[in-house]
Amino acid sequence: MHLIKDENGNLVHHGHAHDEDHEHTPAGSTCQSGQCGSCKEGDCKNETIALLTYMLQHNEHHAQELDQMADNLAKMGMDAPCKTIKEAVSDFQKGNMRLGLALTLVKEEMK
Repeated sequence: MHLIKDENGNLVHHGHAHDEDHEHTPAGSTCQSGQCGSCKEGDCKNETIALLTYMLQHNEHHAQELDQMADNLAKMGMDAPCKTIKEAVSDFQKGNMRLGLALTLVKEEMK
């Protein structure tokens, strides 16, 4: 069994429960380890989809939190930091759009 962890070492749930040990190695893959997190060949598509999905959702959540922070700063009359954070949120959203596109492309390649 393998585990995906985020940047803080927390376990990441990736789409389904693990009631038993199994591999995420797609048929025909060159990944021999059965543990795609350590796969160097880049053929572990299911692992990539799980990680991209998690990272996209994680980033979307951070963008929402930052947007709320900017709104709170505006309420306190701190317009300059509010504006800067709103610009950062816009950058997050652009990056998330690209991650979403990458996720779609990976899924399309798996068909």
